[in-house]
Amino acid sequence: MTEDAVVIIWLVLHITGDKVALYKMVLVFFLLTGNYANAQTSLDYPNRPIRIIVAFPPGGSPDFTARVIGQQIGNMLQASVVVENKSGAGGNVGTQYVATSKPDGYTLLVNSSAFTVNPSLYGPKAGYVPERDFTYIAVVSKQPNVVSVHEKVIAKSLAELKNLSVKEKLAFSTPGSGTTPHLTCANLFHGIWKEDVTHIPYKGAGPASLAVASGETPIGCTAAFGVLQFAKQGKVRILAITSDKRNPNLPDVPTFMELGYPQINDYTLSGFFAPKGTPKEIVEKLNQVINQALELSDVKDKFDKAGLIPVGGSLAQTSTYIASELKHWEQVVKMTGARVD
Repeated sequence: MTEDAVVIIWLVLHITGDKVALYKMVLVFFLLTGNYANAQTSLDYPNRPIRIIVAFPPGGSPDFTARVIGQQIGNMLQASVVVENKSGAGGNVGTQYVATSKPDGYTLLVNSSAFTVNPSLYGPKAGYVPERDFTYIAVVSKQPNVVSVHEKVIAKSLAELKNLSVKEKLAFSTPGSGTTPHLTCANLFHGIWKEDVTHIPYKGAGPASLAVASGETPIGCTAAFGVLQFAKQGKVRILAITSDKRNPNLPDVPTFMELGYPQINDYTLSGFFAPKGTPKEIVEKLNQVINQALELSDVKDKFDKAGLIPVGGSLAQTSTYIASELKHWEQVVKMTGARVD
């Protein structure tokens, strides 16, 4: 509190003797100075490097999204942007880290649908509550999940894979327990087919995709981004995709709906989040910049080649989207009985 303010308050008390007026003046003072500080912080933002924490290792869509959009955030705000990968516990390690970071706009989270799945899958062990610990900045992209097999697996279709699962002991790789690809395949193999196909969780989409491409696991359940390059190289065959229509990058791959599985229509998102309490002006600025980035032809081209569908939208639309995803995956976790392996 400034010396002038102290003098004014002292005069009010000693001239009027009105303590109520004094208390009101002190309250107004702190409210005004607090708002001024927030406004000043927002006007100065950013004045130092912005850290983007990715909850998964390199090689997956969250990392790709963070780097593509992070570059544009840096360009548009004329700031240095540093992307860091903090993976582990299905995305919980990086998420917890950001949840407890200072809410000043300089530490942001990029996470996948694990952000909306893990609270139901892990319960309190997730270490965060989305609506309590985070402000949602933007859902940047979404992509369908796919079921793929190593090139030497004899199954050429989903129906043939079902028959093979009856005869042989099979296993499937995923980016981790509770990720949307895991839940997609748990629903298919265990919920619908009732077959004992073993789940092998990896630490991210990159390792999970590499596992099926190398033959370490016969089946891969990942977002499309992860195995797209391996499919083009002929190392894997993609048998089905969870989108509501065929993907332009994979025109020969049927959707689950086409194959008689209308209940499998899942997407994996990538989004930006900030610790709860981050000044609204900063969150609005970041949301605006991200939406502008999604309109750039260069970004659109990169997303298209990676099989990502741009999303974007206002803060209100983002909140509605995340709330819907939280509810959807809570129901899927209950229905499939999915657990942390």
